[in-house]
Amino acid sequence: MRPPASKLPSVGTTIFTEMTLLAQQCGAVNLGQGFPDYDPPAALREALAKAVTDGLNQYAPMPGLLGLREQVARLAQERHGATVDPGSEVTVTSGGTEALFAAIAAFVRPGDEVILLDPCYDSYDPAVRLQGGVPVHVPLRPAEFAVDWDAVRAALSPRTRMLVVNTPHNPAGTVLAPSDLEALAALLRDTEVLVLSDEVYEHLVFDGLPPCSVLGHAELRERALVVGSFGKTYHCTGWKVGTAIAPERLSAEFRKVHQFLTFCTFHAAQAAFAHMLEFHPEHHEGLPAFYQAKRDRFRQLLEGSRFRLLPVAGAYFQLADYSAISAEGDRAFCERLCQEAGVAAIPLSPFCEQALEARLVRFCFAKSDATLEAAAVRLRGL
Repeated sequence: MRPPASKLPSVGTTIFTEMTLLAQQCGAVNLGQGFPDYDPPAALREALAKAVTDGLNQYAPMPGLLGLREQVARLAQERHGATVDPGSEVTVTSGGTEALFAAIAAFVRPGDEVILLDPCYDSYDPAVRLQGGVPVHVPLRPAEFAVDWDAVRAALSPRTRMLVVNTPHNPAGTVLAPSDLEALAALLRDTEVLVLSDEVYEHLVFDGLPPCSVLGHAELRERALVVGSFGKTYHCTGWKVGTAIAPERLSAEFRKVHQFLTFCTFHAAQAAFAHMLEFHPEHHEGLPAFYQAKRDRFRQLLEGSRFRLLPVAGAYFQLADYSAISAEGDRAFCERLCQEAGVAAIPLSPFCEQALEARLVRFCFAKSDATLEAAAVRLRGL
């Protein structure tokens, strides 16, 4: 019997898995896949151990522990002035990726169009295709990776069901401004288009920029599902705990998918995160300064190299132009960089539908100083 035709014929193993495997094979410094190489806060680890000891080892409630959802709602009020009902509008998910998939699966039907802004996280497009939807890729403006709202307007059609935004942006490190949210609201005002806002790096905003979330825009909030990630906030990406905040009518449909996708999420971890939000707010409040220092340190370490570093306003990735080093494509360059220079990076092309003229790679600076310094020595030698 021949295997059935693939539902995702153009999709292979993710570039993040490929480059991490290559880094392991080559013994390279891994600045590719986006995970920290340092431990979560001690208070979080202690709270997790206590939750396990206290017996929180069975199924959590399907929408998540109410205590955690209450803390998430409180934080949304404090940061964005958003009134969120923890009972009906917050769902705890098994990572941000599950939340993104469940949101798309809940609302996208065969033939529906979903606007994606390229470069974009590589899970968006396959999730749309698996629902029979049609991804419509709109490139960000290449010079500064800002949204071209005229291009978005041109992409809207009667078949548009959803538009996905990402702020702070992976991989570009840009952050939406209040004027962007106003432009988005104006575009969608007379439509039924939903907004899926990927805000997993919400606490990582630099240079004094204020928080800017779809949650803080009352008009957009009514049509939006907003995704967060505790893994990004607390340096524990392997725990896979995220959130989705949406109005009750959207959350109800979202939960129908969530309950059959993962049903519930790591029980003890939920209790630990609730503890951190209530008793250790200094952790998330200190993240902008913590990661800004890492950004600045990495950029300082690469001074004198032949990489041209693009601005970074948020998240923990640095885009770098390597055109002064090589004319080869970004994937080939990353493979050679890993094999010959001993540093793993991520090519930008897997984030985009159309071929890129720019020669750009993504480095992750969520690493210890020792890791960044070791990588920089090798990168400066190119």
